[in-house]
Amino acid sequence: MSRFGSFSFLGAFASALLLTAGICPASPARAQNSPSATQGQTSNQGSQGNQQDEDQSGPPSLRHKDDPLPPAQSAPAQPATKAAQPDSADSNASAEPVAPPPANAPPLTQQSKLQLLRYVDGEYAKVLTPLPGGKAGYHVKAGSTPDQDSLRKALMSAGAALNVGYSVQITKVEFHDKDIQLDINYGPKGKTSWRDKVQISGGLGLPVNTRTTTTPENVPVVAQKTGATIYLDFDRPVPDMTGDQLKAYLSRVLDFSKRSAAVQYVDSLPPKTREAIAAKRAEVGMDHEEVTAALGRPERKVRERDQDGNDLEDWIYGKPPAKTTFVTFQGDKVVRVTQYP
Repeated sequence: MSRFGSFSFLGAFASALLLTAGICPASPARAQNSPSATQGQTSNQGSQGNQQDEDQSGPPSLRHKDDPLPPAQSAPAQPATKAAQPDSADSNASAEPVAPPPANAPPLTQQSKLQLLRYVDGEYAKVLTPLPGGKAGYHVKAGSTPDQDSLRKALMSAGAALNVGYSVQITKVEFHDKDIQLDINYGPKGKTSWRDKVQISGGLGLPVNTRTTTTPENVPVVAQKTGATIYLDFDRPVPDMTGDQLKAYLSRVLDFSKRSAAVQYVDSLPPKTREAIAAKRAEVGMDHEEVTAALGRPERKVRERDQDGNDLEDWIYGKPPAKTTFVTFQGDKVVRVTQYP
């Protein structure tokens, strides 16, 4: 029985070996149903839609079955992020400082003066440093930071007419040989009227003041904000420059980047008037404020009376033989615009 048992054991062992040999050849077929094979089939099915593109792009690259799958097609979103870089570069370029006039720049021409008046006169700004009052004004060297010692002395002598953060307006621009004079908020004297200078002689030949002031009862009298005068000094004849360059010189004391009052005013005007102001052009029908927004304050004003007895006022921009523009007002409206040559 022991021999028979041993033989049966050996026969069973041989049968097991034969069954194992039969299973091994079939293992490749079963491997197709394994999880890794299933992933391979899924990737192959997902790539069938792009098979034509792959054929045109070149032969496929070999990849091991355990290697990670290639990234999804969300990668092309990166060029869109890079495409936004030129916009940011443009915004930074617009904030770049303006180069000053070259050292060999010619003197300021009459045409450039007219352009500067149109571009700067009447502009709004924010005060960056305290500005002293007084008739002498305050001198700032072009291209340099205001001298703190001289500024402190001027403030102690004349007091601060305009403090930091004040909203101000350039109300007058005058060109001299080696400096540019700018009145802010009508200068130290403030805004005056021709009625303040009218006097009537009384019976004894003494002048009688015609000004009257009406103040409601129980209402405090608020002092009007005074102005100041700035002299932009150059060590040479004033060079030819653009409006942006002049504003760059003034940026040491004034900030022109915030012009909310002017922008709101222009935005409230009709489209045709806005286009004329943007083109720096006066048109019939405009009023004084609209012409000032378009051309700035005039260099000269001439009043006359026509044949019908109407009072006219000419605002003159420029001087012959350079380009000269005459804007004629009747009342508060433009009735004629003449340009020479």
